[in-house]
Amino acid sequence: MSLLTVNQLSHGFGDRAIFDDVSFRLLQGEHIGLIGANGEGKSTFMNIITGKLEPDAGQITWSKRTRVGYLDQHADLAQGMSIRDVLRTAYQYLFDLEKEMNHLFAKMGEVGPEELTNLLEETGQMQDILTNNDFYTIDAKVEEVANGLGLDEIGLERDVHDLSGGQRTKVLLAKLLLEKPEILLLDEPTNYLDVEHIDWLRGYLQSYEHAFILISHDIPFLNSVVNLIYHMENQQLSRYPGDYNEFLRVYEMKKQQLEAAYKKQQKEIANLKDFVARNKANAATSKMAMSRQKKLDKMDVIELDSEKPKPVFNFKQARTPSKYLFETKDLVIGYDEPLSRPLNLTMERGQKLALSGANGIGKTTLLKSILGEIQPVSGSVELGDHLHIGYFEQELKEISNHTCLEEVWEEFRHFTQYEVRSALARCGLTNKHIESKVQVLSGGEKAKVRLCKLINKETNLLVLDEPTNHLDVDAKAELKRALQVYKGSVLLISHEPEFYQDIVTDVWNCEDWTTKVF
Repeated sequence: MSLLTVNQLSHGFGDRAIFDDVSFRLLQGEHIGLIGANGEGKSTFMNIITGKLEPDAGQITWSKRTRVGYLDQHADLAQGMSIRDVLRTAYQYLFDLEKEMNHLFAKMGEVGPEELTNLLEETGQMQDILTNNDFYTIDAKVEEVANGLGLDEIGLERDVHDLSGGQRTKVLLAKLLLEKPEILLLDEPTNYLDVEHIDWLRGYLQSYEHAFILISHDIPFLNSVVNLIYHMENQQLSRYPGDYNEFLRVYEMKKQQLEAAYKKQQKEIANLKDFVARNKANAATSKMAMSRQKKLDKMDVIELDSEKPKPVFNFKQARTPSKYLFETKDLVIGYDEPLSRPLNLTMERGQKLALSGANGIGKTTLLKSILGEIQPVSGSVELGDHLHIGYFEQELKEISNHTCLEEVWEEFRHFTQYEVRSALARCGLTNKHIESKVQVLSGGEKAKVRLCKLINKETNLLVLDEPTNHLDVDAKAELKRALQVYKGSVLLISHEPEFYQDIVTDVWNCEDWTTKVF
C-alpha cells in the first residue's frame, strides 16, 4: 500500500533547479535513507512533501488518515511548558479522545435502550484505541523515551524556553517518537545526540513497525536502520534496494558502465563524422555518407553528468606557539550551577584532543571557558603565547543576510573577488551557491562557508565543536584528511568516533569530571 505518492515533481530557487520531473512512492514498512551531496535538495524535498513549500509543478498525494511526524528543528516551544509537558502533548489526540468518551459516558443516563447500545459500542471502540495506543502507560512511555535520548539528564521539569538548540532538537525528537506516526520524517536526527543516545535511537528505528524517511550523513547509523536508499543527484531521485554500502556498489557499477558506453559511442560518432566529411562530396560515395549522417542525426547521444566540485580543505599554518597552549587552575565550569569539579588541565603543542561524554555535561561550556567566551564559576585559564585560534562553533544564532561571496569578503577584505570565489569553490561550492544568500543554503553548504573562513585564517590551534554536523560524505572525508595532516593542534568535540579516532592523539572523557550523576 502506497502511503505517499509524488508525481512529476519539479522545483527550483531562482534560476537554480533542484528537481526535474521527479516521482517517488513510499510503501508501508519501508525504512528509507534519503541521501545526496549537500545542496542536492534533501531538506527541500522534506519541506515539499510536508506542505511547507509549494512545488513549481507536480502532485503530492498522501493516503487518507495517515499520521505523519516530521522532525522540525524550527518548531516553537511555548515558554512556561516543561520538557515533560511538551512530551505529553504527543498524546494530545488521545486526551481529546478520552474527553469525548467521558462525554458519551455522561450522556448514557439520558438516552433510550437503542441509543445506549450504540453509545456502548462507540465508547468500546474508543476504549480499544486508548488501550492500543498506550494511553494508560503514558508517563512510563514518556520516561522511557526521555531517558533513551538523555533528557532526564537535563531535567524533565525544566522550562523548554531555557534550552539550547541541541536540547530543543532532542525534545522535539522525543515528542515525535512518542507520537508513533505511520510515517516518520527525520532530517539528521543524530546531529545533537552523543554515542549512547545514537545507539538507543538505532535500536528504536530498527524495531519501528511503521515507515520512515531518514536524512543522515552518518553512514554506520544509516546502514544499521534502512532497507532502501533514494539517491538525489542532478535533479533526479533514484531508488536502490538495500543499505548504503549496497547502493555504493551498484551506483559505482552503473557509473562505470555508463562511462564505458559513452566512450564507445564517442568513438563511433567520431568515425561516422570522419566518414561523412571525407565522402559527402564524392558522387560515388555520397549516398553512403548521407546514410551515415542520418544515423548520426537519429542517435540517442549519451551525456555524462558534470562532476560536482569536491571540497579541498587545507588549513593555513601560523607561527609556532609556546609549548603549553593552555593551562587551567582549579577551573569550575558552568552557568547557574557548577558542571564540573575543579579542573587542572594542560594542553601541549602538537596534541590533537577529542572531548567525549554524554550531552549536557559541559563539553561546549569547557571550550567556551577556555576561549574566554564565558566566565567560569571559579578558577582560571591561562593561554599560551603566540596562539592563533580558529574556532568552529556548533550553533550560530545570527542569521546572515549576505551572499556567500560577501560573507567571506567581509572577513578577508584584502582578497580580490577572484580569490574569494576560488576559496569558496575549493570548499565545494558552485557559482550559483557563491552568489546565493547564506540563509537560503542547506545546512551542509552553510558549514562549508564557515569552513572556508576557517581554512583561510592562519592558525596553530583549531577548536572545533561538532564540525561534521550537516556535512556530506565527501566533505566529511576531506575534513578528516585535512585535520590528519594539519601541523597545528586540535581540540575537538564530535559525536562520531569513526570521524575523530584516526585524527586525535588523546581523548578526554568529560564524564570523569562532571558533577552530574549517571
